[in-house]
Amino acid sequence: MSAMIGEILTLALMAFALGMDAFSVGLGMGMYKLRLRQIAKIGITIGLFHVWMPLLGMIAGRFLSNTFGAIAGYAGGGLLLLLGVQMIWSSFRDDEDSLITPVGLGLLIFALSVSLDSFSVGLSLGIYGAKTLLVLVFFGAGATILTWAGLLTGRKVQSWIGSYSEALGGAILFAFGVKLLFL
Repeated sequence: MSAMIGEILTLALMAFALGMDAFSVGLGMGMYKLRLRQIAKIGITIGLFHVWMPLLGMIAGRFLSNTFGAIAGYAGGGLLLLLGVQMIWSSFRDDEDSLITPVGLGLLIFALSVSLDSFSVGLSLGIYGAKTLLVLVFFGAGATILTWAGLLTGRKVQSWIGSYSEALGGAILFAFGVKLLFL
């Protein structure tokens, strides 16, 4: 029972970490004065991408785990480390290249760009044999809720929060990478 609670807590933290990227980008997008209907659509689209991308990653991760065994486990931990460092590093860059508008094809590109990291995390979780349905529910719901929160908050406050939230998400993923590699 405690193993299940531990897995739920771990997945909730990972979903939060991955959703922080969508939250921080949503802060900037929220400055566009989007209507509530658009905000709902953007959140659902990003949530769906945060379901499909880790699913594809988990399928690939399970294949790698079955094929390469223990080496794949170290690769999964290493991926989380690299992803965490990349998120932290990108949070301190000043280039706000958010020229894509969250409509039509732009929305799909936007959703893909903020969900690519969930593919890598899904790959790691697939290697470790995490429960697929649990991962997908947590990641999809977390990304949707945090996207909505970012978009709605972006309507109200300045964009200074964005870089800090992405750095926090990166730190969480980095910590899980360290845990998987060394503990």
